[in-house]
Amino acid sequence: MSMFQRDPRAGIFFGGDRVSGQEIRDQNVIAALSIANIVKSSLGPLGLDKMLVDNIGEVTISNDGATILSLLEVEHPAGRIFVDLAQKQDKEVGDGTTSVVIVSSAELLRRANELVKAKIHPTTIIAGYRHACREACKFLVDQLSIKVDTLGRDALINAAKTSMSSKVIGGDDDLFAPMAVDAMLAVKTVNARGETRYPVKAVNVLKAHGKSARESLFVKGYALNCTVASQAMKTRISNAKIACLDINLQKQRMQLGVQILIDDPNQLEEIRRRESEITLERVRKILATGANVILTTKGIDDLCLKEFVEAGAMAVRRCRKEDLRRIAKSTGATLVSSLANLEGDETFEASSLGYAEEVVQERISDDELILVKGTKVVNSSSIVLRGANDYMLDEMERALHDTLSIIKRTLESGTVVPGGGAVETALSIYLENFAQTLESREQLAIAEFANALLVIPKTLAVNAAKDSTELVAKLRSYHNAAQNASAGDPKKALSRYGLDLLNGEVRDNVTAGVLEPTVSKVRSLKSAFEAAVSLLRIDDAIHCVPEQKGEPDPHGH
Repeated sequence: MSMFQRDPRAGIFFGGDRVSGQEIRDQNVIAALSIANIVKSSLGPLGLDKMLVDNIGEVTISNDGATILSLLEVEHPAGRIFVDLAQKQDKEVGDGTTSVVIVSSAELLRRANELVKAKIHPTTIIAGYRHACREACKFLVDQLSIKVDTLGRDALINAAKTSMSSKVIGGDDDLFAPMAVDAMLAVKTVNARGETRYPVKAVNVLKAHGKSARESLFVKGYALNCTVASQAMKTRISNAKIACLDINLQKQRMQLGVQILIDDPNQLEEIRRRESEITLERVRKILATGANVILTTKGIDDLCLKEFVEAGAMAVRRCRKEDLRRIAKSTGATLVSSLANLEGDETFEASSLGYAEEVVQERISDDELILVKGTKVVNSSSIVLRGANDYMLDEMERALHDTLSIIKRTLESGTVVPGGGAVETALSIYLENFAQTLESREQLAIAEFANALLVIPKTLAVNAAKDSTELVAKLRSYHNAAQNASAGDPKKALSRYGLDLLNGEVRDNVTAGVLEPTVSKVRSLKSAFEAAVSLLRIDDAIHCVPEQKGEPDPHGH
């Protein structure tokens, strides 16, 4: 009987299954490893893609850890924790989802499990891990991070390129990286508290079939994938006053179930005329406020189109509600879903109009797009992606989202660290040395934490078909020299060394331009530690089986 196992006679337990002690730990580790092994081969610039087919035959081809895990149907409760972990990392940082799962699940948990087998209590391991995580984050921020200001705009482009390198658009990073940086810089806003923010949502990504990925373009302004409702309308309006509606501008029809009894056939005509006039009155009320661009999520009747054309306004129907919300936000408009006011009449206030310098319909490739330029409140920008097929475009959009998030983090936090396994190796050496200074049992856990971090450079090298043992050993010796060097020593620069996977050697990754935002690394470490600890704490799993109610029906009713 293991040292930490509960007395099996403790508490009489009826129904359901109970797994406790070492057995449940082993199960959790197996579940974690099986998930980590799925995404392991997609880590890094030379990682491979996964093809996922769901139950209705929809195909997704992706390299993004969070996307892969969200499409997996994970039964094991411990496995689900890692799926949530990847989702959280994707939401908060945008990139680094694969590495966080590999570090936390596979390595931290597996090594902790080995320590428990060696008769070290889980509480000691958790305390050691927590200590290691705190020290690692401190060392990362104080010693390894570099201010973006000292590297300039190139640092942003390099951080973008690093994020892209493992994705579909990695081959064309010379085109996409500057494009993504421009898009993010264009949406800079300062909120009420005086903080500078770069909202990723303000960058609209449109997908258009045809041509090659290199034909993708960056458009200043918010692009709508719609066209004007009638060919007779203007396609360019300057000083646009924009009305965002969520109303159907089609002829009013009588509600179902409403009966009108009439005694004169002429009254029928009267009813019909009134039906069409209700909508026309609405349109006139909207135009009376000076609106010259009308965007609606529903349809517009031919009858109303005539009014818009005569007024010289531009009307667009069937826009996506999400697009309208963003346009309303960036132009200062209000998305109006009903014209009724508190008095029971129908009115349209001029205050709910938004303002933009120009709204224009342009032909980009085969599609007509409507661009809203020079918005009043938040500047917006759009990227039109071109690609051969849907899978390609979807994957490009995911990659671009990760890249934009990384640029946002870099701009908001203002510091970057060298990529390519440099950070993990430096932390590993530092924690190993740090563990030897402790006199408690925690040093074993900290040493294991240090070794767990090395899984990232090892996996990167393996995925690039290089000799991981040799490369990681070389990298460790460089980082060891850097940390033992005194302040003015040129060897100090060795702490920036990471892997060069294309040539299979070690190089200075700051000069090579492989950079990642510090926030991303710190967040991954913390998330990995938290997920590992939450599973380490478990020593008993009770699976309750629902009771059978009454006699089972032999006929299966």
